[in-house]
Amino acid sequence: MNYDLNEFKTVLSLRIDWSEMDLFGHVNNVEFFKYMQASRVNYWDEIGLTHSFRDLKIGPMLASASCQFKKTLFYPGQIKVLARIDFIKNTSFGLTHLILNENNELAGIGTDIVVLYDYNINQKMPIPIDIRNAIHLREGKIFDTTA
Repeated sequence: MNYDLNEFKTVLSLRIDWSEMDLFGHVNNVEFFKYMQASRVNYWDEIGLTHSFRDLKIGPMLASASCQFKKTLFYPGQIKVLARIDFIKNTSFGLTHLILNENNELAGIGTDIVVLYDYNINQKMPIPIDIRNAIHLREGKIFDTTA
């Protein structure tokens, strides 16, 4: 699958740490999920979900995460994790993360499904309009939520 990198408005740069290496001399697969987590939380910060959780106890809950490993990563190195929203539904949205090595080669493709959750009453809830609007603004497009 080919991706247009210009469609990914959120970019997080990270340094590969020595501790992320495994016995085989490359970055362990678990670290790819940590890179996705850093990217996900960065995205949540940018659209106001972190603030919403702190103030209202309404925030995200990760429903699923997956990763396709495309290229090995090594120490020392730098990576970029690009993120975009792929869909918004009533109570959930989907994120794609591209993990690029320092040569801008695709090392991993991650996907998340995130549910908006009201931690006060312990149940999922519809995504509020202000969060939807923040996503639309961040992504530069309006999502069809009826699909």
